[in-house]
This record gives sequence, C-alpha cells and structure tokens, in this order.
Amino acid sequence: MLTITLLGTGSPLPDPDRAGPSTLVTGGDDQFLVDAGRGVLMRLAGAGSAAGQLRAVLLTHLHSDHITDLNDVITSRWVMTFEPTPLTIVGPVGTQDVVDHIVASLGPDIGYRIAHHDDLDYPPPVDVIEMTEGEIDLGGSVRVTCAPTDHKPVEPSIGYRFDFDGASVVAAGDTVPCAGLDSLCDGAQALVHTVIRKDMIRDIPVQRLVDTLDYHSSPEEAAQTAARADLETLVLTHYVPTFPSGGGDDWKALAAAHFAGTVELGDDLHRVDVHPPTS
Repeated sequence: MLTITLLGTGSPLPDPDRAGPSTLVTGGDDQFLVDAGRGVLMRLAGAGSAAGQLRAVLLTHLHSDHITDLNDVITSRWVMTFEPTPLTIVGPVGTQDVVDHIVASLGPDIGYRIAHHDDLDYPPPVDVIEMTEGEIDLGGSVRVTCAPTDHKPVEPSIGYRFDFDGASVVAAGDTVPCAGLDSLCDGAQALVHTVIRKDMIRDIPVQRLVDTLDYHSSPEEAAQTAARADLETLVLTHYVPTFPSGGGDDWKALAAAHFAGTVELGDDLHRVDVHPPTS
C-alpha cells in the first residue's frame, strides 16, 4: 500500500487554512516529500512526521510557491538529527544551483549554530540529484521514477511515480496534459494533480491571473489524463481559487464528468490509501 497525504493544498496566494503545495507519499518505512511549499513542516508535523524521517524531497519544478520552505526542511533536518544525515533533494536541472544559494543564504545561521553547539561541527549535509527522466536511485523499498511534464515557460519540470508492493502513485506537479505525464500514469492506480478553475479565472480582468491558464490543468483536463490511463483514483490539490473547508463538490463534479473512477480532494492533511490491484 502507498499512502498519499495532502500536506498543503494551497497556491501562491497566502491562505489562513491551506499551506503551500506539498504532498507526502509513504510506502512502508519510506517517506517522500513532493515539493516544499509554505508551512510544509507544520503540516508534516500534523501528519505525524518530520524532516528527519524523509528519504528524499522531490521537487517538480522551481517555482517559488513549490520551494518556499525548502530552507526550513534543510535547516530542521540538520538541527534535529544528531549525526550527519544527508538530505537528498531531487529535482529538475537547476536544482543544485537553487539549493546552493539557499544554503549560502543560511550562512549566518549555520555559523551561529556551529559556534554554539560543540556536537554540531558540520554544515547541513545535502545531496542533490538532478533528473530529466528515468529511475532515481534512492535506496529503500519504493521504486521512484520521473518523466518530463509541460509547465512552460517554466522549464524543465518533472513528475514522479512511486511503485511499492504492487501499488503505484503518480505526483504530477503543475502541468498541462502531456506525453510525459501519460507515460508515468500508464499502469498506475492513482494520480495527484494540481488544478485550477479555468472557467472562473478566464473572466477575471487581471492579465497576470489569466496568464496562469497557459500552464496549469483544469479539473476536467486532470480527469482526462486519469481516464486515458484508466486509473482508479484522481486526487486534486493546489486549488485556485480556493474553496471553503469541506467544500469542493463542484470541483469533483467537473472531474467526474470525464473520469469514472474515484475523485478525491480535501483540506490539508487529507489522506488517501492506494492499494495494489486485486486482479
């Protein structure tokens, strides 16, 4: 079984009820954080986990809302473990440069902590793996693969697939429908997909908002991707515009018109268990 926990279902717009984009995928003893949006460690704590328990952080792309609190994950992993425990960060080409700059920005804090704690005599250990597509060597019992997605002009961007004990989950990140995502979904059971309501946004007289229609999927488009792969479950997240806690029935209805499987959405910490097929 694989478990999906929607840590943050929000967007770039600050929301008192929704943290920024982040999803936890768990298989056996392995935990993977997909993206690290605003408030991610608070939500990770709410899910009963912590930075020190992560096998890896997987970034779908380098938009600010998906990496806002990556610095917090790096620092907390370093400070809250008591021997050098490298944090593995996987992402598209460009991730190493971003991580290097984050660690450099933490320079004063790193210096203070090393000066104060005799047993903390090393900087945050971080291992970066830049990927385009293929299998990612992360050890453990969960097989992780990635493929390109289409979030242009944000380029490159990638999605991830997790395979464990017969169950398969795909985390898409921000993208429009594309061949790379279709390839990841082939034979999987569940897809976690960020979505925006294009029917609402296209009528807002603010060009910067209308521009977002270019490179995000609607619930209908995410559902069509899930239907093409004959998935069992579609999990929607990253809601723009947001809806009140406990709502979202209209979002489900839009997706259900194109997908016969189960459509899941919810508030932060919404959890979905994905079991291997029975036949």
